[in-house]
Amino acid sequence: MNVWTRRVVIGTAAVSMALSVAACGKAGDNAKGGGDNKTIGLLLPENKTTRYETFDRPLMEAKIKELCSDCKVKYNNAAQETETQKKQFDALITQGVKVIILDAVDFKATKSWVNQAAKKGVKVVAYDRLAEGKLSAYVSYDNEKIGRLQGQALVKALGDKAKDSNVVMINGSPTDPNMPFFKKGAHSVLDKQVKKIAYEQDIPDWSPDEANKKMSAALDSLGKDGFQGVYSGNDGMAGGIITALKQKGVKVPVGGQDAELAGLQRILKGEQAFTIYKQIKPQADSTAEIAVKLLKGEKIDSLTDTKVDSVSGEVKGIPAKLYDAQIVTKDNIASTILKDKVYKASQICTGDAKKACDAAGIK
Repeated sequence: MNVWTRRVVIGTAAVSMALSVAACGKAGDNAKGGGDNKTIGLLLPENKTTRYETFDRPLMEAKIKELCSDCKVKYNNAAQETETQKKQFDALITQGVKVIILDAVDFKATKSWVNQAAKKGVKVVAYDRLAEGKLSAYVSYDNEKIGRLQGQALVKALGDKAKDSNVVMINGSPTDPNMPFFKKGAHSVLDKQVKKIAYEQDIPDWSPDEANKKMSAALDSLGKDGFQGVYSGNDGMAGGIITALKQKGVKVPVGGQDAELAGLQRILKGEQAFTIYKQIKPQADSTAEIAVKLLKGEKIDSLTDTKVDSVSGEVKGIPAKLYDAQIVTKDNIASTILKDKVYKASQICTGDAKKACDAAGIK
């Protein structure tokens, strides 16, 4: 019995806890590595944006396995439901997981969860979105700069007419802490370099369907000639926006973010002006490295070269790593997306995008 119990509670001193967990029917999980110092929780926010399941999750899981061959990842996606994510987070705590990578659905809602976890000695790493609460680390991008890049790319797409152009802004989800930074960065450019922002809306859940509806509302409000360009928070919403524009026979520059496959295909076909390419692999790899170091009780100073404060300002000096990004247009897809092997030409150049690939010299 003693040998079995020790195996169940590797990394803990509480034999009684192990017995109570076993009584709850969780002994099997713990014997396989759950609830000990070999398990990392990974909670992602949604699956409408294709990057999470296509890149973030597999990249982090692979890096964790590379760094710690006997480590296990307990993964869940909240499908944009805050309450679902809370239950997933609480379940990881109950199972004894000591490190959680959290990409929050609603950053404000996480404060009490993260603080309770900290009291129990659980380390939480905020991934991509800066959650509230006493975090151990944060890995993301310089999100205000990304907004500036979006604004600059739209101004460039408008060309000589930028100063006389009205722009529609379709921003992302108000529960995403990155969105205000994207918006602030974009406004810092657009407010000075275009005539005016003629219509602006935030879109819950980054929903392409809602973006489509808001673009239709903007068309009804401004008329087909009432704007000359559209800022879209990301590529998924850009798809919904472009569909609405096509239905009214309107063609203006539309930009996005995330370098999604469908967005890249639209860029090649001339339907979308640009996207913002954020190298997900370095971000995912750094997060995995930080999580493994925290799991082993090691310092993370070498991996976090800056510090940030929480959006509320309540938590100061969170160790952080912020990555850069770049504008991608038809002209540099080959030297960015293909060069970094985000997608292969064979993946991009399918269906009605094949002809556009040929024209752009992408094979």
